[in-house]
Amino acid sequence: MTETVREALNDKAWARWLALVLIASMMFFAYMFVDVMSPLQALVEKAPLNWSASAFGNYAGAEYMLNVFGFLIVAGIILDKMGVRFTGTLSASVMVIGAVIKLYAVSNLFVGTAFDHWLSSWWVAMPGSAKLAALGFMIFGCGCEMAGITVSKAIAKWFDGKEMALAMGFEMAIARLGVFAVLSISPRLADWWGADNPSVVPPVAFCAALLLIGLINYIVFTFMDTRLDRQLGAGKSAESGEEEFKLSDVGGLFTSKLFWIIALLCVLYYSAIFPFQRFGTNMLQCNLGISDVAAADILRWFPIGALVLTPPLGYFLDKVGRGATMLIIGSILLICCHLVFALVLPSCPSTGLALATIIVLGVSFSLVPAALWPSVPKVMDARYLGSAYSLIFWVQNIGLFGVPILFGKILVASNEGVTDPTQYDYTNPMLMFAGFGVAALIFALWLKVLNSRHSYGLEAPNIKSDALAEEAEVLSAEE
Repeated sequence: MTETVREALNDKAWARWLALVLIASMMFFAYMFVDVMSPLQALVEKAPLNWSASAFGNYAGAEYMLNVFGFLIVAGIILDKMGVRFTGTLSASVMVIGAVIKLYAVSNLFVGTAFDHWLSSWWVAMPGSAKLAALGFMIFGCGCEMAGITVSKAIAKWFDGKEMALAMGFEMAIARLGVFAVLSISPRLADWWGADNPSVVPPVAFCAALLLIGLINYIVFTFMDTRLDRQLGAGKSAESGEEEFKLSDVGGLFTSKLFWIIALLCVLYYSAIFPFQRFGTNMLQCNLGISDVAAADILRWFPIGALVLTPPLGYFLDKVGRGATMLIIGSILLICCHLVFALVLPSCPSTGLALATIIVLGVSFSLVPAALWPSVPKVMDARYLGSAYSLIFWVQNIGLFGVPILFGKILVASNEGVTDPTQYDYTNPMLMFAGFGVAALIFALWLKVLNSRHSYGLEAPNIKSDALAEEAEVLSAEE
């Protein structure tokens, strides 16, 4: 049996990194679809869609709605019971379905139809296209968040005892590249039918097609994962749910102080990041007096800091550690950047200052995720790791669902009487983001204090020294 494990597929560097590329490509395309309409806020507020800023905020928050109301908890249980192959394929398929609904909602096949008018006539005061697009985005969001926890568990499985933080760093970097790519091409694809006839349909259709490619890539990965389980003799238990996972483990997580500190740090930090991506283009338009294309070209550099720095930081965590310290530094940078957007940029409109702040925010976005996600396997048992990730994502989604809606309402309230979407005042919403950063910093400091008291290993490297590894092998042999 020992010989079989030594020859396992994930012991071969080319195989485990190929597996990473296949599953990361799915997230790359998913992140492109998430932000495909982020640079187009001013466009959707014009004919033929005629959305308001509040409607755009409701649409943005819809991505997380079903996750907030329990789907993510169910997704984590499915992951722990059914394994990464079934859950990943399911999540990628759900993303494709949601994308097709959203594409239909913003297309001429729907806009202006009797169905559109009927949807516009009931519930909240939103255009029918916004409501149906929100429904599609909500379905997509279920698949996207399920995919996120699945990818985390898959990487933990394939890189166990190896370059786990580096691998998670590369996965996050590839995903962030998707944000850079879509912010670069979405405004340009919107002019596909001519600059005098811009439309959101071409960029949404393009990214929906890429999601289908991501599904195919993940299916290829499932064949590799099946072979790995056969080599480890774990195929039956890992994918049929015969692990020692119990539903009571999920309830136990809710009573864990450490779980709540990590989850609240996560939701506060990400609530000041992802909603910012939705509104950031328009914020730069308003503060700098530039076009949506020029503003998107500045904002697209936000994920580049994460793209470039996350893998090296993952390597640093594997070799040196200091994860809890990185969480603190990342939170401080977040606060500083949003204060600049709220207080400095409106009074001193400078493209250079905006670009520098965006890049620093990207550095923050590399520090926190690079340290946060590889830390979870250190403090959570492997048998319910999927549920732990899902519950953290669930708490995160509560914020990501509510914050864009709140942001939209604050933006409208702060600009009463303003009808031009390029003239909004973003001071108050950006101060809200800075406040989230302050709260995240408090939890990061608390986590470091607890780690120093109880030695959770959050400051320790992920890769053990050769001496420690040999000692563990000797102890295992004696047992």
